[in-house]
Amino acid sequence: MWCIPPEQNAEFVCAMENVLEVYKRPYDPKHPVVCMDEKPKQLVKETRRPMACGRGRPECFDYEYERNGTANVFIFVEPLRGWRRVEVTERRTRLDWAHQIKQLIDVDYKNAEKVTLVMDNLNTHGPASLYEAFTPAEARRLIEKLEIIYTPRHGSWLNVAEVELAVLEKQSIGGRVPDQQSLSRRIRTWEGERNRAKVKVQWQFKTADARIKLRRLYPQIQR
Repeated sequence: MWCIPPEQNAEFVCAMENVLEVYKRPYDPKHPVVCMDEKPKQLVKETRRPMACGRGRPECFDYEYERNGTANVFIFVEPLRGWRRVEVTERRTRLDWAHQIKQLIDVDYKNAEKVTLVMDNLNTHGPASLYEAFTPAEARRLIEKLEIIYTPRHGSWLNVAEVELAVLEKQSIGGRVPDQQSLSRRIRTWEGERNRAKVKVQWQFKTADARIKLRRLYPQIQR
């Protein structure tokens, strides 16, 4: 569900148009546009063995369940390439995010000159987190390889990675998942199939559309 801010919000429309202009860029492997997001996942164990499906009968689950902690799911998506990487971690700290960024730069895009990273304003998602995880020289090296574009507050729907997380939830991990190992297995299978198919995302909502459909968010200029 979209959460739209109050009318005449210059801060929102500026950040929104920044994101929309980035999405207009053509595919460039030396300057990839990557979207990042994360979400928690409640781990739930069955207390009774489900009844297997049979002829004319779906698989049956008992209403009772046992909570088994939580995990965090990081996702990185390059929409125009049709690539994504999904990682499961125990937590979502600044250090966890920083190590994901290092892998993005040094492994996923080691040949890129600079990575444009679109993400939300979560408190762990910032260059300062790199200084908490690495030496100053290493943190600065990683920062120099990044162009960070933040989605506006109340505008996470502008992040392609959030859309991809919704697909992951629907196609793979939406039901009960008992533990982190099972979650990782499901995600690896989904990620592999989707990457082999090179499923791309063609963003359709343009700046011109925003200026019409969301015109109430734009400040009224006094002439």
